[in-house]
Amino acid sequence: MNSEIQSSKPGGTLYIVATPIGNLDDLSSRAIAVLSSVALVAAEDTRHSGRMLQALAVETRMMALHDHNERDRAERVLQTLEDGDDVALISDAGTPLISDPGFVLVREARKRGIRVSPVPGPCAIVAALCAAGLPTDRFAFEGFLPSKKGARAATLDRLSAEAATLIFYESPHRILDSVADIVEAMGPDRELVIARELTKTFETFYAGPASEVLQALQNDPHGSRGEFVIMMHGAEKEAADVGMEEADRLLNLLLQELPVKKAAKLVAEITGKAKNDLYQRALALKDR
Repeated sequence: MNSEIQSSKPGGTLYIVATPIGNLDDLSSRAIAVLSSVALVAAEDTRHSGRMLQALAVETRMMALHDHNERDRAERVLQTLEDGDDVALISDAGTPLISDPGFVLVREARKRGIRVSPVPGPCAIVAALCAAGLPTDRFAFEGFLPSKKGARAATLDRLSAEAATLIFYESPHRILDSVADIVEAMGPDRELVIARELTKTFETFYAGPASEVLQALQNDPHGSRGEFVIMMHGAEKEAADVGMEEADRLLNLLLQELPVKKAAKLVAEITGKAKNDLYQRALALKDR
């Protein structure tokens, strides 16, 4: 039997339930039914999610499961599932596991043959992207940018030649610094769209060249408040091509002193390009 096919053995189901990112009316009727029927709700923050469940008149027992205790608490959740009871996993907002806890639990549940079922719903990156007016045929979600300036600059430099639309989450106390670094790394004219407080009363989109978006945030008295999704137009094809030219230049230099595999690995770390692709290019360059 293919190990990727979920087992049909008796047991509970782990439901991955998306919850609202702001507007409670975005919670689906199916999500409410699941939250009402399961034996346990594993929540990132029981106080925050408890208020939501109370508003829905859902009285299901809750357990805190977050980044700091997931490895310890996962076993208790798995035992509940193996005993035949259903469990719902929720995060503070949006779809669990998308820059939220749950990976350890879901991965172990699948290893044990426990049924894992998604209950789709709100997701901030999808909600923001569909309203941004940026290309959606290819996009890359990079999570949160690093908190320290040096690491953030290195990440942005690595992504500067990426042709896909780039998406980041950012916190209010770092939003201005991050956008300033984007202007520096990507140039003042790179198209940028920032969504703030999605689905909430003060939902706002800032759009335009990166330098103008930074100015708009600085001029807005609420520009450093709320939750942010940063979306960036990918590099133009010419820029992406230049990025590969630079990769080839680095490969040629390193191949004078290093084996193919080591050279490809180092250039992948420097440029952010796929190691396997660089390995094949290094082989071709060496053969020349």
